[in-house]
Amino acid sequence: MSGNLAFKRTRIAPTPSGYLHLGNAFSFAITVALAQQTGARIFLRIDDLDRERVRREYIEDIFETLDYLELPWDEGPKNYNEYETIYSQIHRLDLYHEALHSLRERDLVFACDCSRLDVLRRDAQGVYSGTCRKKKLPLGGVAYNWRLDTLAENTLAIRGLDGNTQYTILPTSMRYFVVRRKHGAPAYQLASVIDDVHYGVDFVVRGADLWESTLAQHYLANVQGYMGFLNSIFFHHPLLKSNSDSKLSKSAGATSIKYLREQGKTKAEVYQMIGHMLGLKHPISSWEELTP
Repeated sequence: MSGNLAFKRTRIAPTPSGYLHLGNAFSFAITVALAQQTGARIFLRIDDLDRERVRREYIEDIFETLDYLELPWDEGPKNYNEYETIYSQIHRLDLYHEALHSLRERDLVFACDCSRLDVLRRDAQGVYSGTCRKKKLPLGGVAYNWRLDTLAENTLAIRGLDGNTQYTILPTSMRYFVVRRKHGAPAYQLASVIDDVHYGVDFVVRGADLWESTLAQHYLANVQGYMGFLNSIFFHHPLLKSNSDSKLSKSAGATSIKYLREQGKTKAEVYQMIGHMLGLKHPISSWEELTP
């Protein structure tokens, strides 16, 4: 970490699409540890726009996991009722649609009727090549995604916690990324940027697997002129891997915090598991002992 950095606010941003696992716990813990070191307040943001996958028990699990692991946060919901009545992303839909309207007015989005299967048929890696860009499909069509026109190769400057700035361009895998899903729901990349701007987040901690999302979000912030987001500091932490060296997922029941709690694991034992998976030479038993 470079110098005596100080930040206003960071965030923990789980998605309630399953029970949280050890990888989520590590990401939250490293966020809390870095917040303590840099004076940042911690905002709890629950990314719940994918309403078809949201279940109350998954949201309750977020609060139970944070409490169980003694991970503090300063702002945001403290329980399910506060989440539902004040902090759910559905209460910020006007902000997302305002941004979408701005992109539409400046002719920066186009409608796309390609399904994921269509994209995979054209490219085995699932890279979208801009098939619908010149079709001029109506943006008012409810069955169409809106994609950002990323034809311009804007230079992206990502400021890191080490004091260095990495200059790059949008990767092929993120070309023409979706900003509005079919039937009008804002997409993750757009909503995440808007939320960070809205809540004044200036320090983002996330897994290394979200590097390309960071680039997509910087591209969008460039287009929209969100200088606060562009000047934020980003830290991409390593991922926890299973014994098979694969990324942990919410479908991996044996690594879910809920399962470990039910098996009688203590908080200290969970942190020891995380330390072991990270290959740390010294045992840890709390988030305070994590040193990025």
